[in-house]
Amino acid sequence: MFLGSYEPKMDDKGRLILPAKFRDQLAGGLVITRGQDRCLYVFPAAEFERMYQELRRAPLSSRQGRDYVRVMLSGASDEIPDKQGRIVIPPQLRTYADLGKQLAVIGAGSRVEIWNGQAWNQYLAEQEEAFAQTGEEVIPGMF
Repeated sequence: MFLGSYEPKMDDKGRLILPAKFRDQLAGGLVITRGQDRCLYVFPAAEFERMYQELRRAPLSSRQGRDYVRVMLSGASDEIPDKQGRIVIPPQLRTYADLGKQLAVIGAGSRVEIWNGQAWNQYLAEQEEAFAQTGEEVIPGMF
């Protein structure tokens, strides 16, 4: 499971050093793709394959399903971290998520998310307030 928040920097070649706590889970290979909220999702290769099998179950007659699969898979890039734990983020994905040098890399359970650092801080500030004000059960049986 991926947990925590980190603030690594991306170098001029589009490389990111993965947080040390994430490296073992991603060492065998990973897939980077477009995520929602203009961030990138990073999945261990096996998790991405499992998710893809679920996506394949959507009927071809579902326009929303076709659109989702196209957007997610057309931007996907499979990577293997180098010995320093670095990965290259392809230019089209850097553009999609508006990534510069300052990043936020967060654990989100089954995946890692890569955010523009400023966008993450803004998103988090907004969502922390909503989180603090939640007065009803969001996830049944949790709170």
